[in-house]
Formats: sequence, C-alpha cells, structure tokens
Amino acid sequence: MHLLVDALNFTSTILAQTTPEDPTYKGLSAVEVGLAAGGAAIGIGAVGAGASQAVGRNPGAIGVILAVSFAIIAVSEGTFIIVAFALKG
Repeated sequence: MHLLVDALNFTSTILAQTTPEDPTYKGLSAVEVGLAAGGAAIGIGAVGAGASQAVGRNPGAIGVILAVSFAIIAVSEGTFIIVAFALKG
C-alpha cells in the first residue's frame, strides 16, 4: 500500500512541475493530435454501434435515435476540432 501511495505522490510531483517556455514549441505534436483523432473515432464508432443496436430493437424510434446519435457525434467531433485546431498554438 505504501508503494502505491509513494507512486501517486511521485506522479503528482512530476505532473505539478512546469516546464519553462520553449521558443521552438509550435503547439500540439502529431502524436497528441493523432490520439485526439483516435479518441473521436472510437467515440463515433461506439455511437454508431449503439444506434444500430437500438434501431434493431425498436425500429419505430429511428428518428429519436438518429437525432441523439447526431448530437453525440457532434460533441465528439467538436472535441477533436478544439484539440486539433484551437489548442494548436
């Protein structure tokens, strides 16, 4: 148990440290943007899978399911756009 507490304290110490401003820093790296895109793709895939299952169970509710699916997909894509472009620097 003490090992876990020490590891958490060490991690929080590392994360709390700030790095000095680097004039060569140009914003997010390609890996960070790729992770954001991957997260958005996984989210959209999960929404599509859930929507297709829901329509299969209740075909009469396709309009509501489609509307909610589009709203959730918009949030997922919006999050990616914010990470990829707005925070790019």
